[in-house]
Amino acid sequence: MSSRPLEGIRILSLAEQYPGPYATLLLADLGAEVILVERPDGGDPARAFPAFHAAFARGKRSIVVDLKTPEGRAALESLLAESDVLVEGFRPGTMERLGFGPRAVRAAHPRLIYVSISGFGQTGPYRDRPAHDLSYQGVAGLLSRRISHELAGAVGDLALGDLSAGLFTALAICAALVRRSFSRNGTTVDVSMTDGLVSLMTSVLGPCMNGHSTFDVMAEPAYGVFDCADGARLSLSIAHEDKFWMSLCDLLGIEDCRLLTRAERIAKSLNLRRRIASALLRRSRDEWGQALDRAGIPWGPVNAIDDVLSDPHLRARGLFVSVGSGRQPLRAVAHPLVFDGERPLAEGGAPLLGEANNTYL
Repeated sequence: MSSRPLEGIRILSLAEQYPGPYATLLLADLGAEVILVERPDGGDPARAFPAFHAAFARGKRSIVVDLKTPEGRAALESLLAESDVLVEGFRPGTMERLGFGPRAVRAAHPRLIYVSISGFGQTGPYRDRPAHDLSYQGVAGLLSRRISHELAGAVGDLALGDLSAGLFTALAICAALVRRSFSRNGTTVDVSMTDGLVSLMTSVLGPCMNGHSTFDVMAEPAYGVFDCADGARLSLSIAHEDKFWMSLCDLLGIEDCRLLTRAERIAKSLNLRRRIASALLRRSRDEWGQALDRAGIPWGPVNAIDDVLSDPHLRARGLFVSVGSGRQPLRAVAHPLVFDGERPLAEGGAPLLGEANNTYL
């Protein structure tokens, strides 16, 4: 199998800032030709943050089109006739006002796959509400644990709504391309960031909607982050397995706890967590790491960002690559999938605004 299975597929992207750019980055690495259709007067607002923009825009092409002018609309119409996918990320109704809503476009180009990304989706009472990632997480229930643990003011490092929407968008496009290969027809896809987050909550919402209690892995005393003697941190990830718990108790010298059942461990979680934390403070992380590996106990280092880039496993996996050359050399995160031993990679760095106008317009 080719490591670039989407070669020959052209994607027009009017989706800015985060979910659309992440989705089309994944697809560009898989071989798709991605053309960023950017607005005049600065293009994608993410260009105000050059490093952020470059991380998602590498390997793509950029053209500037003013869809508020007859010339701009004609240019987009011409490109649609030669493209496979249109991705847009405006508020619901915006593309209709510009004359490029899904019904009109699909009527003129029935083989086209038309993907709309929005915060709350194209329908429903919240569809026109402005919001960002944290609010989508709140609606989907992801913040409920923070509230119950008195961490309501804390915000996670990742924009989960944006990133998961990017993943679902890439999945939708691949699925639609497969279906089109049989039916010869395109489709219209409604990607909601909130819907995607609700899907991620399946393991929590499924039991709840069927009248059962939720499996709470965080209640396990040996599932968490702990300090070591040298100030470095490690994670233990014993979720429910008694065999791992018994091995940990033997290693840490708390043998009196090794036969506790999961229910007993959870009931005594606070005290047990304190005992584990106290034991781990006796040795450095490297020392504990070697001992944990020998005992076959689930663990991992808690890396700072710089540590991630130097982590020997991630480097051995080939997750950090060089792209572009000359004017725009760029270090980048590689595609997460490996095909026949190879990671797909789109060539080239991030495009300058309108760099490909002469090629496509």
